[in-house]
Amino acid sequence: MLIAASALPALAGPFEDAVAQFANDDFSDTQDAVGVIATSGNPQAYAIISALQDGRLFADAESKKVFIKTADDKIVDAATNEPVAEMPADASAVRLNNRLRGVVSAALGGLTLLSPDPAARLQAAQSVIKSPDEAFLPVIEEALKKETNKTTKRAFTEAKAAIILSKADASEAEKIDAIAVVRARGDQDALVMLNGLAADQPPAVARAAAVAITSINSSLAMWAVAQNAWYGLSLGSVLLLAAIGLAITFGVMGIINMAHGEMVMIGAYVTFVVQEVIRTSYPALFDYSLLIALPLAFLMAGLIGVLIERTIIRFLYGRPLETLLATWGLSLVIQQAVRTMFGPTNREVGNPSWMSGAFEIGQLTITYNRLWIVVFTIAVFFILQAMLRFTALGLEMRAVTQNRRMAASMGIPTSRVDALTFGLGSGIAGIAGVALSQIDNVSPNLGQSYIIDSFMVVVFGGVGNLWGTLVGALTLGMANKFLEPVAGAVLAKIAILVLIILFIQKRPRGLFALKGRSVEA
Repeated sequence: MLIAASALPALAGPFEDAVAQFANDDFSDTQDAVGVIATSGNPQAYAIISALQDGRLFADAESKKVFIKTADDKIVDAATNEPVAEMPADASAVRLNNRLRGVVSAALGGLTLLSPDPAARLQAAQSVIKSPDEAFLPVIEEALKKETNKTTKRAFTEAKAAIILSKADASEAEKIDAIAVVRARGDQDALVMLNGLAADQPPAVARAAAVAITSINSSLAMWAVAQNAWYGLSLGSVLLLAAIGLAITFGVMGIINMAHGEMVMIGAYVTFVVQEVIRTSYPALFDYSLLIALPLAFLMAGLIGVLIERTIIRFLYGRPLETLLATWGLSLVIQQAVRTMFGPTNREVGNPSWMSGAFEIGQLTITYNRLWIVVFTIAVFFILQAMLRFTALGLEMRAVTQNRRMAASMGIPTSRVDALTFGLGSGIAGIAGVALSQIDNVSPNLGQSYIIDSFMVVVFGGVGNLWGTLVGALTLGMANKFLEPVAGAVLAKIAILVLIILFIQKRPRGLFALKGRSVEA
């Protein structure tokens, strides 16, 4: 945390004289020296103050020379950074008391601006922006001359502008230039700086600040729309991933599978088990845990799906109400089985390094886990489309979807297609669970969070039509995220449900209705 340097005593005098004061072995002189060195802008300041804090600063009272003992046990002159063969025999460590330790910590906060670590310099500059202090202006100006990193240099420029805006004696031209820098930053911190200007500013400064505030507000409103659009795209990709397997089973088989969410949950728990094994036995493979979990989750959920179809669903074709009740009861059984095996509490599933963190585009924040889920969803969608179009199973599935009786009369084994279709839909739900484990709690109730939304996506887009499922998921995701700021999360969902009901009244087969004789019958 950056502590205001104004709390440090200031002493006029050359940098070398301040360094020599450490040799006086006087707490007051040491405090004065720290104050001067901290605000001097000298490149040696950080090394001296950090050595003082770590007990590596030594002084010789007779020669008034001060030395730094480096981390590799070399000795350098504190004022010049020149190597020294050895310290005088009488040199001793510069002493600190509790009050001085606080002063030294405060000085280091400001001197982080001159740290050799670019990330530390950037963080220190951001701290100055939030808490501008005039005493740091010389350090900022010195750091600006030497900075080569573009991002950090921009932060230093903004920190300097923040200090100038907080100075009572800054000239009108300086403040107008500083307002231009802050306006270019264009975020909430910039608004805070401009709104915090004193009321007695010169007319030209007040006008420039008012124009900048208006411009920043307009820019932030546009970025807010872009952020909501990204959130909508992200939610839409999650809904598509959860619903795409349901679109296959519902479209081909006409089965209302209320246990579909549990297939998603099984995929998430497969991810948890894989990561637990890797954590305990193969920690070096953690970054590959999701890649290992994906095929395992697909196989596990797919095999369970085939088993469900062979033992339960096949006896209930043509009886939609009984199918709905049977799969709903099955979902409860699966949930309880998972509670018995793993417990009722949430399970930890970690993010690999390549799915951790975020980056910014202007004022738009994009997290890597959401971005990878969007990419993964697109890949799954097009792989599934290719499978349906270019494989024998895909051709058989489309034939059964369009006209089951005609497909059977042409020799297509509809019973086998039904089993494989249900297994495929369940397997896709399993890999959806792998992705959702990165953004949601892994618990026995995971699937229940998505089953209703998945049905809404499938019905709205058009039963059995994958392109309709894609458009439906993205439409509902966008609508949800744009309605939430206005109506709240609960009312937004209610409004979307009402709109879908009204839409289905006009288009009972959804946005993209399948074509075929049995479908149109």
